[in-house]
Amino acid sequence: MSDTGRQSLTDKIGSAAKPDSEKTYLEQATDFVKGKADSVASAVQPQQEKSTTQKIGDAVTGDNRNKDIA
Repeated sequence: MSDTGRQSLTDKIGSAAKPDSEKTYLEQATDFVKGKADSVASAVQPQQEKSTTQKIGDAVTGDNRNKDIA
């Protein structure tokens, strides 16, 4: 289960697995908006409140600007 306001790791992987050339403009726009919203949520959520999967997902995607390591 994902944290509030966050994309699940499964959603991130699913989005990344399909090339943009095979996505509709709506799918690309949705991915962009969800990605930006997830980045904001990642930055403002304290590290100690993140689930393990969210910490892993942030580390893999490079979306770990919040360095408040618990």
